[in-house]
Amino acid sequence: MQGKLSEIDIRSILQLIELGQRTGELFVEAYPAQLPVGAGAPFFQDARLSQSVPERSWFVFFLNGRIVYASDTNTNLARLADYLRRYQVDVPLNCLTVSSIGSVNAPEYGYLWALLENHTLTPIQGRGIIQSMVHETLFDLLSLHQGSFIFELSPALSPQLTTLEIAPLLAKTMKQVQEWKQFYPQIQSPDQCLVIADAEQLQASLSRNTFHSFSRYADGKTSIRQIARYLNRDILTVARAIYAYVQKGVIQLVDAPLPELAGAGGVSKLARSKDFGQWHETRTPRVVCIDDGVTIRQTVEQILNQNGYEAMAIANPLDALSQVFQLKPDLILCDIAMPELDGYELCAMLRKSTAFRQIPIVMLTGKDGFIDRVKARMVGATDYLTKPFGESELLMLVEKYVGPGNLESRQSGEALAHSVQNGLEENDKTDATSSSSPLFS
Repeated sequence: MQGKLSEIDIRSILQLIELGQRTGELFVEAYPAQLPVGAGAPFFQDARLSQSVPERSWFVFFLNGRIVYASDTNTNLARLADYLRRYQVDVPLNCLTVSSIGSVNAPEYGYLWALLENHTLTPIQGRGIIQSMVHETLFDLLSLHQGSFIFELSPALSPQLTTLEIAPLLAKTMKQVQEWKQFYPQIQSPDQCLVIADAEQLQASLSRNTFHSFSRYADGKTSIRQIARYLNRDILTVARAIYAYVQKGVIQLVDAPLPELAGAGGVSKLARSKDFGQWHETRTPRVVCIDDGVTIRQTVEQILNQNGYEAMAIANPLDALSQVFQLKPDLILCDIAMPELDGYELCAMLRKSTAFRQIPIVMLTGKDGFIDRVKARMVGATDYLTKPFGESELLMLVEKYVGPGNLESRQSGEALAHSVQNGLEENDKTDATSSSSPLFS
């Protein structure tokens, strides 16, 4: 089952899955707002002409017509960290050993199960987190009117901590979506962040303790959605609490800052919140580009090496299978259309290895079809980058997953990259010859 949301809405899709008692995955993608690109543009064009507002996409997992888990596919572990903060759980997620419980399309689910298995979370807390995640995801989906979807029958996400009936979820969430409209245009999105515009007036309206508690969240970085997670409230409750102050101009809402730059598995390599301690990464990020096109390989390698990354390009996808285990990259850029072994097959094979289960894999493709992107997600790709793309777009994507390049060690990084590559080539030659409280209180 697949189609466009202009033809059938999310509510009807969920009802069909429930009625058919289906087991599988629903993938939904919102349409991006894209600027026009001139015809005949070169492969690497000016990013100002090709940049688009990043689209959002979601996965919902079902068992016999009931929801097991749901998530924004671009969500890193920050969402789980927010819910752990609710329960005052202080665990560095990057230190957890995650089994194959969570599929490549649900790494967050795998980390949640790891917390349950080591008894950091209780089953009751785990079920509460999953229910909140599902509610949060459905709110976004039921607010969506433009996009595409595909539902595929597949084995259930396993094991299941809980399963949720669709009908009562739909009734509750649809009511929230309708009530949310009353706050528009003063409050437009639960992802907007709060800033105090008139501290004196706000302080006069609140008790000292409430003002102090509220000030912690009004930092221009914490969204309405995050506040709801921390306080174990729904976003409507938070919106009602701030709405009058927003109307008066005492509180202003700003767009959320760019997401935390994420490393493998979505864990930030630059910094984590104070609740989970401090950790900084100084090593030069290593990126491998697998593409049979010489121009693409050379250009990607040049751009990334000049911007503080260790970039290595591999032409043959079969060679790449063995070389990536030696190179141990932080990020893999992989073309889809390649001879002998296409990008989908290569990605699926790498995901079967524990070493590459959480490494970001970004597909490079000249195709812009929805089905191609869905297939990339299904085999475990983290993201995709559509050709043609500019230098800025490439750097933004790489920074998103491995952080900024280490410019101070750029020269040594380039030397190391060439040394490693030369070593691999020598090895190849050798092998060939040898064969619950009040709000803000």
